[in-house]
Amino acid sequence: MLDKRKRSILQAIVDDYISTAEPIGSRTIARKHDLGVSPATIRNEMADLELLGYIEQLHTSSGRIPSAKGYRFYVDSLLSPTQMSEREIALIKNWYQEKTRHVEEVFQETAKILSKITSNISLVLVPQVTQCAFKYLKFLPFDDCRTILVVVTDTGFVENKVIDIPTGLSFNDLQRIAEHINRRLSGLSFENIELSILREIQNEMLIDVDLFETALGILKQALVVEKNERLYLGGTTQLLSQPEFKNIEKVKSFLDMLEEEHLLANILQNQKNDGVIVTIGDENKYSGIQDCSMVQATYRIDGQVVGTVAVLGPTRMDYGKVMSVLEFMHNHLGEVLKKYKI
Repeated sequence: MLDKRKRSILQAIVDDYISTAEPIGSRTIARKHDLGVSPATIRNEMADLELLGYIEQLHTSSGRIPSAKGYRFYVDSLLSPTQMSEREIALIKNWYQEKTRHVEEVFQETAKILSKITSNISLVLVPQVTQCAFKYLKFLPFDDCRTILVVVTDTGFVENKVIDIPTGLSFNDLQRIAEHINRRLSGLSFENIELSILREIQNEMLIDVDLFETALGILKQALVVEKNERLYLGGTTQLLSQPEFKNIEKVKSFLDMLEEEHLLANILQNQKNDGVIVTIGDENKYSGIQDCSMVQATYRIDGQVVGTVAVLGPTRMDYGKVMSVLEFMHNHLGEVLKKYKI
């Protein structure tokens, strides 16, 4: 455990390095922070902090920078809770009101908001539709041979697909099938909709066997919705403004990593804890982001976790600000989405 003086010096180093991106020396700390000790004393304490692994020295400078261990201690023990200002909250709420007309735009704009406010990369994970509950389906006329199949979930997500109308079925037959499906399946999670239930629907409808086989094909199409999570990214160009990414090869490697959306989605999908979670450096299991920090928070609709929002950036990020923004999104995004439920 660090004593009070070491804690104060470590906090000064982290705060100043986050602000300046320049290694911090003992004279800088003595000049900027009223710690009541000389630069020589600060230098000795910094030597101890380095031996303990909380700070480290770059080869090109006599100053010190925080290590991943130092950032972890800072986040867990030194960082004071911060709140977004009323002005920032009002700006976000107005942004949603002005920029969003349907649920997809909510996710797009959330990614933009997060990257703009935090000056880092933002990620917004939309859940698998199979994690949601079936609300209803309907058929819309398209042409003589095809129909538009619309599947709607309890969280307002909509899947559309154009399908062929099987021989032997009229559009009225399709509407009748939809009515029975909606009556029996509404409220069930997609994972719990089984073939046995569909067979029960066939018996109730008294459809002959041949027609049922074609109808069953439609039912399967209706229930096979998009299984992959959708991931929205924002602020990838923010990399270019970060000193940590001045090396072109490093930027290229990082951008290539961002193309692996399934890996990023897997990282976010594993976030089950409530509240804001911070992973720093090699705490991130995926090697492509072990030079970075990720701050994540889930969001809910009617108490059910339906997705994750996150900010990804260098370990030298403004943790207090990022965490306060994600705490707000954790509490507010679900309320925004509820307005778009169908």
